[in-house]
Amino acid sequence: MQYSYLIIDEDISAKDTLAQLEGFPEYFCAGVASSKDEAVNKILELQPLLVFLEVSPKNKKSQLSLSIITELHQYIDTLPYFVITTSNTKFAYDAIKAGVSDYLLKPLNHFELRKALLRFEKTSPLASRDTICIKSYGDYQFISLNDIVYLKADNNTTDFYLQNGKKLTAYKTLKHYEANLPFFFFRIHNSYIVNSNYISRINTGKALCYLNNSDVSISFSKTFKDNIDTIIRKIAPENL
Repeated sequence: MQYSYLIIDEDISAKDTLAQLEGFPEYFCAGVASSKDEAVNKILELQPLLVFLEVSPKNKKSQLSLSIITELHQYIDTLPYFVITTSNTKFAYDAIKAGVSDYLLKPLNHFELRKALLRFEKTSPLASRDTICIKSYGDYQFISLNDIVYLKADNNTTDFYLQNGKKLTAYKTLKHYEANLPFFFFRIHNSYIVNSNYISRINTGKALCYLNNSDVSISFSKTFKDNIDTIIRKIAPENL
């Protein structure tokens, strides 16, 4: 199991946090944001399970603060698991009131980070989810998420293409599934969501994503280029 996280820090490299997290291979970095607007946009787009947030930046123009969490409540019902990472303890009370899940002091202590990640794994509902229900009129089919290769929009319905070659049709939109599938599914086109675990090749020149040992090729659009970058970062971080 892998868990996606986003780092929000005015230090765009966020070297301390990234270096500490390298010791936990089950976690991968979905991205880094250095300002409030960028942070909100990336959380809404990338839907990370876990967010590390600096709330006491040296550069006040970045507008990094707990107000990021307040703003997110306007757009989504279920927020990521927020961990505050800062050198200042004075925001702890306000963080609790804002619904923050954990509070770590910089420089990060490896043992304290490990405990924070274990607490996250115990409470994250998406971490243990492994099936999805596809409803077609009165027929309910329970499908393993690991069996889904990709999803394709078909007007107001969605076709599920499975690893065994079967196709199932659900009477809900692709947008609905984009909001409800776990972190290893990525939207790469207005018409497609792919299971990143089945990606065998990405050709950025031709804007093609190959699935299931290259048996299937799907176009990706510039609109979702950030998601393609995240997939590459997840699968082969050493090549970035």
